[in-house]
Amino acid sequence: MDKLKGVSWIIFIISVFAIIYALIFNPADWIVYAISLVFIPLSVLSLGLISMAQGTKEDEEDKTKEPFIGY
Repeated sequence: MDKLKGVSWIIFIISVFAIIYALIFNPADWIVYAISLVFIPLSVLSLGLISMAQGTKEDEEDKTKEPFIGY
């Protein structure tokens, strides 16, 4: 989960910087459209993955106390 959380944070930061770039520097229209089509959904997805990767304290304690027994 730590790897997923780290990758999600990196994607989220890149997405936020790309969106801010499109807002501040006013590039060509097609660049703004490309940024909006790619980086806005990526930022929402990565934010969702970040929130899902964070487990509660109870879940963390259960994972360490009980080993995985399979299905």
